[in-house]
Amino acid sequence: MKKIAVIFPGVGYTKDRPLLYYAGKLAAVYGYELIHLDFSGIDWSKEKLKDKQFLLNTLEYCLDKTGKKLECVDLEKADNVLFISKSIGTVVATAYADRHGINARQICFTPLEFIDRFVKEGNGLIFYGSADPYADPKMISDICRNKKLTANCIEDANHSLETGDVLKDMENLLSVMRKVENFINLL
Repeated sequence: MKKIAVIFPGVGYTKDRPLLYYAGKLAAVYGYELIHLDFSGIDWSKEKLKDKQFLLNTLEYCLDKTGKKLECVDLEKADNVLFISKSIGTVVATAYADRHGINARQICFTPLEFIDRFVKEGNGLIFYGSADPYADPKMISDICRNKKLTANCIEDANHSLETGDVLKDMENLLSVMRKVENFINLL
């Protein structure tokens, strides 16, 4: 059985940061071949995450990079495809799956509202913070409800799912990874 997990980073949140690092490790434990994407080279600032034109331009740039990286990977022949993404990577992952007809299960960390255009109904596990300044938590909650996605809101957490309390952040990370493991284990 061939299983592939593709890691879609945020622009400033790489595969080596906790959410993507540990989610990738869990996928590997369950037999997934990991493919890491890199969206470096984008002139960005966190404030630009609210700029729709920047998001559209960045989406196209990242979709092009994704296509080049995955052109030699036959995702259609995999028994299970899992896309693990963060921030702008959530938009890229859901858009790539939509545009290429890939039935990938989605794990989205701190998605941007743009995923509403692409994410498939009932096809994802979503984590977001109630204090995320770059994505409206109510809109994310509404998207999850409307699309029948499994939503997990981390109270007082920002766009990195951090609260500023290190021990609380570590507890939250463990809770998040347990849910990620359960989701992966069900596939």
